[in-house]
Amino acid sequence: MNAPNLTAQTPKLLSVLAGQTVDRPPVWFMRQAGRYLPEYRAVRATTPDFISFCFDPEKAAEVTLQPMRRFPYDAAIVFADILLIPGALGQKVWFEAGEGPRLGELPSIESMAELAGEAGARLSNIGETLSRVRAALDPEKALIGFAGAPWTVATYMIEGGSSDRAAARTFAYQQPETLDRLIDILVEATVDYLVMQVKAGAQALKLFESWAEGLSEPQFERLVIRPHMAIVQGLRDRGVTVPVIGFPRGAGALVETYASVVPVQGVALDTQASAAMGQRIQALKPIQGALDPLLLRAGGDQLLRRVDQMIEQWGQGPYIFNLGHGILPDTPIAHVEQVLARVTGK
Repeated sequence: MNAPNLTAQTPKLLSVLAGQTVDRPPVWFMRQAGRYLPEYRAVRATTPDFISFCFDPEKAAEVTLQPMRRFPYDAAIVFADILLIPGALGQKVWFEAGEGPRLGELPSIESMAELAGEAGARLSNIGETLSRVRAALDPEKALIGFAGAPWTVATYMIEGGSSDRAAARTFAYQQPETLDRLIDILVEATVDYLVMQVKAGAQALKLFESWAEGLSEPQFERLVIRPHMAIVQGLRDRGVTVPVIGFPRGAGALVETYASVVPVQGVALDTQASAAMGQRIQALKPIQGALDPLLLRAGGDQLLRRVDQMIEQWGQGPYIFNLGHGILPDTPIAHVEQVLARVTGK
């Protein structure tokens, strides 16, 4: 479970996460396996239930590899979902067509605590997906594993689905001890899940804190910084040395605090990140992001100008080209091709 020694054949993404500046930024996109691809939609249609689709290693591996065949991405990210951990902890999870995720009643803290250390085993199908992808992937392409970060996952578990997270943030004030215990359980489960992913072939890991916005500084420290620090430490304690990318989406100026204290090897930036802030963080550690997915969808000269601008402002240091959030389903494939050609020269 050690990070690889860097050689000329080391995937660009891993070289950058080791702090190197390479000949061009490596590039991958969040949700690069998804509904904007007709080949994805064809496979997805064979399994109506989304959770069952995630747990089918053959199909999940296939859709993970599809964008790697079509585009010159430098890394694949395993196809899964951030809401698999609640299922592993005994909470019912399903997806309603056109509405998104739904979660059943929150199990007792005691029952979830009993299952936290079994998350990796209970989600072993994702490990099989990773193993299949790693076997088929070009050695010069990196393979990324991931998990939803504890606060983001907790918001869904508490609220039962997508929302403005007001109920979860209120819960954090009204029932702090219960939430802290839930976060601790999610930290343990996340570590176990990510350890399994690394054993299965993941060469880098990403923590998706998709709902970091709107938190006060004390709440951000409590609900984002401390759990992320605990996850990285938990991984290291269990012998995992692969790099970790943290993504506190929507955290604004607090991203700099995150970068300075959380021992992740890379920080992913969202679309609001300024050039100057990115450069300040880049002085500490590698950065990733932050192209607007709406601009990718819109296309045109303004898209290519923004790509050039981002490479100019951050490309002189360790930088991974990516979006500030996932590819939108109605994004034209031609726009993705244009950006990748601009970044990679291919």
